Amino acid sequence: RVSKNVGKGLAVIQEELQRMRIATKAQVESLEIQKEEIPKLPDFLVALRPHTVWEKTPVKLFCTVEGNPRPIVKWCVVSDTAEYSAVATNQHGTATSKAKIIVKSKSPSFVKTLLTSHVLLLPHLTEIHASKLDVSLLDRFPVSFGVEGNSIRLVCTMVVVPDLPNIPPIAQWYRDDKLLKPSKLVEMSVGGGAASLTLPHLAKDDEGLYTLRIFTKDGTAEHSAYLFVSDAAPSAPGAPGAPMSVKAYDVNSDYVLVAWKPPNTVNEAPITGYFVDRCEAGTDTWVQCNDAPVKICKYPVHGLRVGHSYYFRVRAVNSSGISRPSRKSDKVTALDAAESERLQVIKIEGKYDIVIKDDDLEGYVTIPGEPTDVHASEIFKSYVVLSWKPPSPRGRAPLWYVIEKVSGTGDWQRINTTVKLHSPRYPVFDLQDGQKYQFRVYSVNMYGSSEASAPSEPIQKVDEDGVPSAPGHVVATRNTKSSVFVQWEAPKHLKHLMGYYIDGRVVGAKEWFACNHKPFKHTRFVVHGLIPGETYVFRVQAVNLFGLSEESQESSPIAVEPALATPSAPFGITMLSSDGSSITVAWKSPKHCGGSKVNAYYIDKRDADTLVWKEVNLNAVTERMCTVENLKEGTFYEFRVTAGNMAGVGLPSAASIPMKCEAWTMEEPGPAYDLSFSEVRSHSLVILWRAPIYTGASAVTGYFVDMAKKGSSEFVTLNQEAVSHRYLQVTGLEEGESYVFRVRAVNAHGVGKPSQLSEPVCAKAIPGTKEIVAGVDEETGDVFLSLEACEICETSKFVWSKNYKPIGDCPRVAVTTKGRTSRLTFTNPDKDDLGKYSVIVTDTDGVSGSHTLTEDALNTMLELSYAIRHPIVPLKHGLNYEVLEKGHVRFWLQAVKLSPSVSYRFIVNDKEVTSGEGQKISHDVATGIIQMTVDHFTRANEGTYTVQIHDGKAKTQSSLVLVGDVFKAALKEAEFQRKEHIRKQGPHFSEYLYFTVTEDCTVMLVCKVANVKKESTLHWYKDDEEIVPDTPPNVMSGSCALPLPLFSRKDHGVYKAVLSDDRGKDTSVFDISGKVFDDIINAIAQIAGASASELVLQCTPEGIRLQCYMNYYTEEMKTVWKHKESKIASSEKMRIGGTAEMAWMQICDPSDKEKGHYTMEISDGVKTHTRTFDLSGQVKSDFFSVSSDRGRVVGGLPDVVTIMEEKSLSLTCTVWGEPTPEVTWFKNEQEVASTEHTRVTFDGGKFASLVINKVTPEDSGKYSINVRNKYGGEFVEITVSVYRHGEKIPEPKLGRGVMLVPG
Repeated sequence: RVSKNVGKGLAVIQEELQRMRIATKAQVESLEIQKEEIPKLPDFLVALRPHTVWEKTPVKLFCTVEGNPRPIVKWCVVSDTAEYSAVATNQHGTATSKAKIIVKSKSPSFVKTLLTSHVLLLPHLTEIHASKLDVSLLDRFPVSFGVEGNSIRLVCTMVVVPDLPNIPPIAQWYRDDKLLKPSKLVEMSVGGGAASLTLPHLAKDDEGLYTLRIFTKDGTAEHSAYLFVSDAAPSAPGAPGAPMSVKAYDVNSDYVLVAWKPPNTVNEAPITGYFVDRCEAGTDTWVQCNDAPVKICKYPVHGLRVGHSYYFRVRAVNSSGISRPSRKSDKVTALDAAESERLQVIKIEGKYDIVIKDDDLEGYVTIPGEPTDVHASEIFKSYVVLSWKPPSPRGRAPLWYVIEKVSGTGDWQRINTTVKLHSPRYPVFDLQDGQKYQFRVYSVNMYGSSEASAPSEPIQKVDEDGVPSAPGHVVATRNTKSSVFVQWEAPKHLKHLMGYYIDGRVVGAKEWFACNHKPFKHTRFVVHGLIPGETYVFRVQAVNLFGLSEESQESSPIAVEPALATPSAPFGITMLSSDGSSITVAWKSPKHCGGSKVNAYYIDKRDADTLVWKEVNLNAVTERMCTVENLKEGTFYEFRVTAGNMAGVGLPSAASIPMKCEAWTMEEPGPAYDLSFSEVRSHSLVILWRAPIYTGASAVTGYFVDMAKKGSSEFVTLNQEAVSHRYLQVTGLEEGESYVFRVRAVNAHGVGKPSQLSEPVCAKAIPGTKEIVAGVDEETGDVFLSLEACEICETSKFVWSKNYKPIGDCPRVAVTTKGRTSRLTFTNPDKDDLGKYSVIVTDTDGVSGSHTLTEDALNTMLELSYAIRHPIVPLKHGLNYEVLEKGHVRFWLQAVKLSPSVSYRFIVNDKEVTSGEGQKISHDVATGIIQMTVDHFTRANEGTYTVQIHDGKAKTQSSLVLVGDVFKAALKEAEFQRKEHIRKQGPHFSEYLYFTVTEDCTVMLVCKVANVKKESTLHWYKDDEEIVPDTPPNVMSGSCALPLPLFSRKDHGVYKAVLSDDRGKDTSVFDISGKVFDDIINAIAQIAGASASELVLQCTPEGIRLQCYMNYYTEEMKTVWKHKESKIASSEKMRIGGTAEMAWMQICDPSDKEKGHYTMEISDGVKTHTRTFDLSGQVKSDFFSVSSDRGRVVGGLPDVVTIMEEKSLSLTCTVWGEPTPEVTWFKNEQEVASTEHTRVTFDGGKFASLVINKVTPEDSGKYSINVRNKYGGEFVEITVSVYRHGEKIPEPKLGRGVMLVPG
């Protein structure tokens, strides 16, 4: 019975345990299924609270903290603040809780502060030193790129425990392992959870490996990254970059040696030299030290002032210009380096220092000793630096040196004649090539000069070809997706090597680019900033003070890919279905494929109650999903997955959550899986997923997509109605914000389980992202979509989709990939190809793009495709004709472009014609011209002309209809040109007769002749009567002219020029009448009107006259006189006329009616030339009031004189005026001087005479006398004509009268 009862009890206990086990597992399952892995900042659910206790009483401080992942809590106490703190930290942030402890005792109370997690018993607290802080680096500064003149900031964030504002961590910054100190060029800060280094004004000196070293309680935390500083824009195109690392050393009282490093020259011309500049401290004035560029990277600067401080900088020179200046050197003070050596320090009793100068030990010295050890410390082709030891004894008086040189057996010559030299250094620049020199030095002071030093050894300048040899074999290997590791062999001849410059070039490109901008000392270098997937070659140059070596040989081409490694662990294992004996799981690809394709997955399982893993598959699984068989129903299992590639098998993933093997019977669908993203941009993205494996009681009909910001549990459903496809475009995102997503499948019975949360995705496009481009191939006419990836790796593939369904092998499209570009080509595009196309580049950080192909866009591309596949030869000019010399007719057309293989044919009236007798057919590929020339164009050539062209695939034709009036015009022109050709075989007019008008208004009939010889003659005719000009025409000049002076209506007629010789003759006819005559008159009027003088008033016996002088006047000119804007007609009262030299208007018996404004207008058909005169009452009154006292001719002079040669002519007149006037005689407007031939007299202030002895024809002309006093005067003209014996006496011409000029 006891046994029976015990058995019953055990059965009840076992049943209860099983029930509890099932209940617990169900609860765990429920919790695990509902659990969402949402990252969360640390948060104190129960914070620390303050305590007040008696001395020696135990105190427990405790708090409750939550966060995901689980925070790490550290306790801190500060002895001088009376506060304790607990700091909770995880990867998402930090939270702090503080509390005060007040301890009461008989002694003074104290306050302390404690940071704690969980439970802490207070021990004796000590002060915290900065080196005892616990520091963990978080975000670290990456490889950085800057430009000269800009600024850059390197920042490392960190978690400091305890985080005490008054005790920041100890941070040190290094550049190339050299400790940096704060300065104007280097700014440092630490605190607030970050350490930063700011370089406010970058130079290439700042390039290098930067290291941040933080001291922690466990040692140091470090991070390093390279900073590249490229050249700023050059001062002139092609000018070199600035030198760098300018330093001054060997400093003396008036001498310093400046050295620097040369810049890299990649595509620029070689550097020919350098200029060194100095600036005295406290000023902004830079002074150039060397007149000619120095060719090495070292230069001695002398002439400094003792005790003054200087900065130095360097500029490089090449054939294109001068570089920007380098960063200035550190400040250098010119001091005598030997002064410190002349001091001796003696210790007394081990603690007192007595300083004794050598001057005190030398005694009283006047004349110094001679210098010693004269030698050359620097020997180059450009200069030699002499050095010596100062004299001993030296004396107390100021000292300077005198240097002498000698070449061979010559005399010693002093070389520093103008400068007192205070330093034991001196650069010598003017030494001859090939000569050897010796030098000696004297010490000089106010008392005299020492003996000469011993001569130096013979010194000779050396050649400057001291660059290193080229580096050896260059090898480039894979490093990361944007960098390459380059290493090389050192040069065989180093020659004081400064470092190396590395250059790179994209394969297929011509231009090289600099990989570093400051010489790098080691034989290995990581080149950063490369385009992922691009292929490069590299070369290296060695650098020393003489410049850059020859380039090394190029490396083998290398694609920018990560170094080969095993893949990282898969993640995101999720349960897709279970049937009670198996579980289907899926997982996500490793974040890093290791540089080769992941081609294998291995799954392990274990019972959730055990620690032993068992292999599920011995053969690799290639898909990211696996069904694990042979499981026990009701048992919880955990899974892990390991990925493999050609480098091996990587680390296993973290264990999945426990999954219960239990048959799913719910009617709703299971979770969707494999959430991925495409086309991530600043404000949008596309999310894709796979359908659930378990569909539930009915088929899946759609999906809901939920979204939440990273770190938030508040999900928003993006689609109000379920979408049937397995993708969704999400818009309205905040740029730079991160989001998480989940997907829920829907069937007829409801909404199923949500998918596993996606990885956080940041709404930001990958730098360099390009979109899909639609186009038409110019060669084949194929319609295509193309994407150029901004990054790619060796294992990347372009996966094209239509409406986000992979296209795969489809006869409608073909996919081709070349380099970083993939093209989707449509075979026979039509409306069935419309839709949204997308492409994803695998094994990248999400390179993808999409393009919607619309009907309008497709139709446009199809039209262009047809034009390319059925091309026509584009024509600049269709078929046309022109008539050439000899009457030949050329038929031609011009294509935009022709290839050498072009073929064509001419068809005339439906019959093909070829080159032969009577026509010539040809073409010119360069100009695109096809032509046919017909030698003899006749009536038989009337008809239709066609040219047919076939060039490759392109065809075209062009026609010309030459019939009717069009043909008659062409035939007439051809016959004319034929006759012209015959005419031009002999002497002929190259330009027929035309007229010109000279400045003196002489009309010239001009013609130009060609093909003439000495025997050729030209005769002039007017109305068929020959004209014999005074000067025979010179046909050999190429131009002949017939002058027509004083042109008027008398020159009407038909003029003809006849050119002839034994080869034939040619005639040119010019009819001066009608419009031609009017054109000549207008041309004369244009010149005459422009030369017209102002209107002048003149007294005549009949009244007054208004006169206007001009180069020429004829009554045929369109001349109009106006009075008060009314046109004046010639009458007895107002007579209008003129002479060849002037136009006038005579007012007879003037009265008050004639007062007013007068105008004369001369029209040349284009412009009207106007002259005015105001004849007011006051003018008229003044005119007569001064006339009684003005100078004038009373009488005695004729208007015209005609006299025979050899006679004597006396022109005598009586003049009067008060006061006595001045008398001047003129001939042809030139003043006449009194000579033996022409005598001028003025007797008694009344009688003026001009006597010409034995006149000659040369004395003919226009004479005038000008009589004038302060009231005015008059101008009287006389025309003198001298004729020879036997000639007819010339007829007298109308005189000018007397002209009155008001004073």
